[in-house]
Amino acid sequence: MVSNFLSNTFKIQAIINKALMESKDIDNAMHLFSSITNKSNYMYTVMFKGLITNKMAEKVLDLFDEMKIEPDHFTLSTLFNACAVLNNNRAMKIGKKLLAEMPENYRNDNITSTAAIDMLMKFGDVESAERIFRSMKTKNIITYGAMVKGYVGTEMFDKALDLFEQIDIELDDVTYTIAFNCCAKLCNDRAMKIGKELLAKMPENYRNHNITSTSAIDMLMKFGDVESAERIFRSIKAKSTNIYGALMNGYNLNGESWKCFKVFEEMNEKDIIPDEIGWNILIGACSKSGMLHHCQYIVNQIPLNIQNKIRTQTALIDMWVNIDFRY
Repeated sequence: MVSNFLSNTFKIQAIINKALMESKDIDNAMHLFSSITNKSNYMYTVMFKGLITNKMAEKVLDLFDEMKIEPDHFTLSTLFNACAVLNNNRAMKIGKKLLAEMPENYRNDNITSTAAIDMLMKFGDVESAERIFRSMKTKNIITYGAMVKGYVGTEMFDKALDLFEQIDIELDDVTYTIAFNCCAKLCNDRAMKIGKELLAKMPENYRNHNITSTSAIDMLMKFGDVESAERIFRSIKAKSTNIYGALMNGYNLNGESWKCFKVFEEMNEKDIIPDEIGWNILIGACSKSGMLHHCQYIVNQIPLNIQNKIRTQTALIDMWVNIDFRY
């Protein structure tokens, strides 16, 4: 009897999961979910996650209002995620109420507490997030990452660096990325020291993570250390559009816009097409160079759908204003 119940439960849940995650058939998933008489926390968690993935976090709170059972730590974590995504008055009220009523033993569950910290940081309630963080007996890198990301999101960059100096466990690629972004924002002596120390001890395998390396290049360019940024760029085996964009943007920042055109040639040779941001960086390089032939060469290659973007049109107007039509 029990085995049949469990078997049917997992079958139903698999159908709901498939409808939400693969077919994005929300109505069918909701109808099937509402037909289940005895819903478990596991069912609610899967349903909530699917709705969040499909950008329907408000429906998560609607379903929560109808819940007849107490949420367990997995369901709570997902509810905190939904509240963080929404970040409106209703979400703040529900999220803080859930947190106040959360059983004490859940506070040392890293997943639940990390979700709560992320939610509070999104609400701008830094003090409450810090209290939860301090109360946790065992912290992992994801918990530290949530705190640091929260500090960066609320523009408390010095506090983020304070926390980096306290971390006594191995950083993951996400935390390195956040650290480099933080140091790039501050761009003072302390940030330069910490940023370069972190970069020096970063594991070699992270250098081929495009997001992490993009952040490192951006940081070094903000520091004015063009040579080190170029070294990292050359060491990356598979370069994404973002990597090229970070390098070109750095050249513009450091008065070496002419190098952007060499980078663009390399992209052409490798059949890498710039995204909207990349094209705008190239337009910026044209504007700084003031050379008509560069401008005409780049503009002739910008796809029409990118040219029609308001941001691109504004950049093009600025570029043509700065052109010396004698060259």
